[in-house]
Amino acid sequence: MRANGRPGDVHDARRGMDVHHGLNGNRRVSVERADHSRIVAERGGRGYVQHPYNYHGREFAHRTYYEHGRAYDRFYNRYQYHGVFIEGYAPAVYFAPAFYGWAYNPWVAPVAFSWGFAVNPWYGAYGFYFTPFPVYPSASLWLTDYIISQQLAAAYQAGVDAGQAPPPVAAGAAPPDGAVALTPEVKQLVADEVKRQLALENQEAQQNAQNQDIDPASSGVARMLSDNIQHVFVAGHDLDVVDASGTECAVSEGDVLQLPAPPPADATAANLVMLTSKGGQECRKGSSVSVGLADLQDMQNSMRETIDKGMADLQTNQSKGGLPAIPASAKAAPVKAQFAAVAPPPDPNAAEQITAQSKEADTAEQEVLSQAQSGPSDGAAAAAPAAPAGPPKTIGLGQTIDEVTGILGQPKSVVDLGAKKIYVYPDMKVTFNNGKVTDVQ
Repeated sequence: MRANGRPGDVHDARRGMDVHHGLNGNRRVSVERADHSRIVAERGGRGYVQHPYNYHGREFAHRTYYEHGRAYDRFYNRYQYHGVFIEGYAPAVYFAPAFYGWAYNPWVAPVAFSWGFAVNPWYGAYGFYFTPFPVYPSASLWLTDYIISQQLAAAYQAGVDAGQAPPPVAAGAAPPDGAVALTPEVKQLVADEVKRQLALENQEAQQNAQNQDIDPASSGVARMLSDNIQHVFVAGHDLDVVDASGTECAVSEGDVLQLPAPPPADATAANLVMLTSKGGQECRKGSSVSVGLADLQDMQNSMRETIDKGMADLQTNQSKGGLPAIPASAKAAPVKAQFAAVAPPPDPNAAEQITAQSKEADTAEQEVLSQAQSGPSDGAAAAAPAAPAGPPKTIGLGQTIDEVTGILGQPKSVVDLGAKKIYVYPDMKVTFNNGKVTDVQ
């Protein structure tokens, strides 16, 4: 439970279900089974159904996404890093090497491009935060604005689905408290990241052409956290994190974070610095936040997926709307990845399963919250050991798990939600995020 009395996380052990209520108003329901199949449902009927399969001794995941009446599929390659199982994005198709080269290198001359964002509701809400470049000397900068615009549109729609759509900000009006806009310098950092990804994916395309297996860590966070480069990440979905003071804050689509230094070898999370903020409940610019490795991989997955989508748009719309023409050698049709060619078909019932999961989560939440509010039975209360006499026990925000257990002893039970853990004592519940106290009930 959060300080306002509303649930933050609900875990139903019987159903194997986890429900997270985000600070931004979204609800994410997740059920994962022993075979790594998974159903994720969010507000507005959005979500995905995942089925695992093996290819050349590696586990891949085939996800069927469903969003506002549209179904599409994506692939992920499962690997282990720092003891954490991570699913890295695996492109279903690769472009011709000449096309990657054209996108990587500067164009012959800068081009002006009109996006038409002004007529979109999301731009009315986030125009204070994001301004597209007036001209584009390279595809990497065009793709940067493409990525940011796609993520901001998704953030706005998530707000609509949650009934908390951000209001439009009139030109010249003050932005939300704490908001710090994307600067050209930050966007250049994102463009540099785009170029690195284009180079890595070009290498993968050549491996695929030679029927070689592709190491999922080669383009994932395993490389990014160990190559001594201060990488940046663009949030591709909303996420609740904890800053250095132990305070929970929100990250949403389109936020940019930077990795100042690699995490320790045994770390399951990395500390990143917020380079931007949309204000409100979002983490402030300059704050250091802890992000789990799986969540960090999700951010990078989203960037890679959106780059590939943008590359397809560039190839389709070359010579249109001010975009330059691409060389004949770059016009070749994308080649299907070997692992995707043998994958099971998309799940035809994804939409129905996502809807059913949301309804079941409503029931699960009512049951679990009712159980939590009723407290332990009389017999359990009688069996609970009496607290020893002595000075009052003081638990504060930011304390570590060791500090808390040193004061209170071992808990009666632990609710393990990954980065978030709830230690339940006879008269107290202590919530930890990435090992630090964020709430006490």
